[in-house]
Amino acid sequence: MPIVIPNEYGYVLGVSALNALQLVWLSAGVGSARKAAGVPYPYMYAEQSAADKDPKKNMFNCAQRAHQNTLEAFPVMTTFLLIGGLGHPELSAGAGAVYFLGRVFYALGYRTGDPKKRSRGFFSYLGLLTLLYTTGSTIYQILN
Repeated sequence: MPIVIPNEYGYVLGVSALNALQLVWLSAGVGSARKAAGVPYPYMYAEQSAADKDPKKNMFNCAQRAHQNTLEAFPVMTTFLLIGGLGHPELSAGAGAVYFLGRVFYALGYRTGDPKKRSRGFFSYLGLLTLLYTTGSTIYQILN
C-alpha cells in the first residue's frame, strides 16, 4: 500500500511544531530560574541541601526537572504523532494538542516549587495514549 500524505497532515505538522516551541519556552524558564537562583553552569541542578534552604534554588530545580522530563518524552510523542497522523491526521493532531496543553499545566504546576502540583498536567497522558492508538492503527493499515 502506498503511503499517501493527506492534506489534513498539515494539522499534525502544526501541532508538532507547537510542541517543539514548548521546549524553547521551557528552556527560557530554566535560564531565568537559573539566573535568579545563582546556579552556575555547568551544574544541572542545585544541591539538595542548598535547595532545601533556598526557595529560588528549589524553584530552579523544579523548572529544570519539568524541562528535562518534557525533553525525555518528546521523541516518543513526536514519533507517535508523525506516524499516527498519516492514518488519522485530525485525531492525532487533536491528541497532540491535548498532550501539549497537559505539558503546559504540568510545567506551570512544577515551576511553582511544589512538585506535587505537576500532576495538574496528568491529562497529557490521554493525548499520548490516543497517539499510541493512532500509531498502531496506522502501522496495521500500512501492513495490511
